Order: sequence, then structure tokens, then C-alpha cells
Amino acid sequence: MVVQRHGHRGGAVAVSAVVLGAIAVTGCAGRADQGGAAGPQVQPVADERPGAGDPVLTAAADGLLGAGSARTRTAMETAAGGTRVTIRGEGGYDFRRRTGRLTVVLPRDPAGAEEHLPVTELLTPGALYMKNRGAGVPADKWVRVDTTTLEDGNLVTGGATDPLAAAELLRGAREVAFLGRERIEGTELRHFRGTADIARAARIARPHARGALTAAAKGFTTVTVPFDAYVDDEGRLRKVRHRFSFSNGTTTVAVTSTTTLYDFGVPVTVRLPDPGDIYAGRIRS
Repeated sequence: MVVQRHGHRGGAVAVSAVVLGAIAVTGCAGRADQGGAAGPQVQPVADERPGAGDPVLTAAADGLLGAGSARTRTAMETAAGGTRVTIRGEGGYDFRRRTGRLTVVLPRDPAGAEEHLPVTELLTPGALYMKNRGAGVPADKWVRVDTTTLEDGNLVTGGATDPLAAAELLRGAREVAFLGRERIEGTELRHFRGTADIARAARIARPHARGALTAAAKGFTTVTVPFDAYVDDEGRLRKVRHRFSFSNGTTTVAVTSTTTLYDFGVPVTVRLPDPGDIYAGRIRS
């Protein structure tokens, strides 16, 4: 299933693509993880109407809001013809304030040198702040991107999917199957597999997520996204893997975005940059 992006909308996309743009430097290629399509026998959810989702998944974002906050690990793998590239992140997210802080590690360059410093990302409603990304940006400055202007709603552009957006996307879950219970990192979780309709999720998401998901629904020509989701017995999303694909000119790029959540309730502090610390100049490609 291919999710294709429309052509770039100019400056906002060009600026925000500096993180994902590292993928092109390394010549990404290959085949994305398909999440074990030949895995255990599936059990359809109780509601088998066409397009029906599962109440556990549609309420996953609400479960995170109830938890308050969590630590998170992210991994975004891209593939387009032979070489896999993975961008990893780690940090924390405050679901009630809808803010998070990640340290994102970019892949090495083709020669194997450590070319890229870790990128600090601040996730906020409607905006992404990045430090240590963008050619020509001073080391002490941040880049701010309006995520509602991004063609993918920042589901893949920043090199990590916003954890709350990943959960809100599950509100559009349909054709869901329950694959049973699996123990992950010492906790028994319920494993679901299905597809998420971005446009449907955008219509029923909480107000803070509608802008980004609406942008993504418009930016992708095919809005169904396969996923695997793992939920604990308290209704909290613990792990979700989305598999996006988009057309980048003549090349189809597969993107597998995995978000893992743990240590619920841990304090998470996100301090936004002062206006004077935000870079307003031109970013070289």
C-alpha cells in the first residue's frame, strides 16, 4: 500500500525536511519492515462492519492523556532500493500539555564518519523546534517549523512521529484484527493490527491534533496507513508501528515509524526557545 505525497509546497517543507533530508545523503533504499505479515493467526475484533475499528485503539490517545506523561523511544527506518537508514530518538512527552523533547540521532554518512550532531527536537501543538539541523544555522539557534503547513503533518518529516499524533492517528483505525497477547519488556500487551485512515482520524481527533492530521490527509494521495499497536490492560498505548510509503519523484520511499512509551507519569519539562534564539535567516540545502 503506497501513500504518495504531493509536490513540495515551498519553504516550509524545504526547511522542515532538514532532518529527513539526511536520508537522501546516505542513499536510502531497501524494503521496510512489514511487521511480520506471516505472524500469529489473527482474531477479528468484535465489530466486523466494513471499516470498523476497535474501541481500545480509538481510545488510545485518551489513555495517554489520562497517564499524563511518559518516556519515549522512536525509530524511523526508510528504505527505497537497497540500503536501510534508521533515525533514532529518545526523550519524554507530556500528553496533557502536548509537548515533548527528543534527542534524535541521525545516520552516519556513506563514508562511515560521524557527520551529524544529535538533533534536539521540541514537539508542540502546531510547531516543531529543531536544534543542530540546517546548513548555515548558527549552533546556538533553533529552527521553527509550522507543522500544519507540512504535507505530511509532521508524521515523518521530523525523523520521529509525535507520540500523541501517533495515538490520535489510531482513531481512524479500521479493519482491525486482534493477534493475541504478547510480552514486551516484561509487560503483557494486547497486539492489534489494521489500517488507519488519516482523513477519518482527522475528523474525530481532539482539536489539538486536527490541524496536523488534516494537513497529512490532504498531502497524501492515499490516506490508509498499515499499523501494529500494542496496548496494556490500562488502555495505554505502549508501542505503535506505522508503515508509510510516499513517492519522491520517481522513487517510492517506504518509512516505518515505531514509537515506544514507558515510565508513565515521569515528569517531563519542555522549555520553548526565546524568540531571539529562533533562526530567521535562510537555510542552505
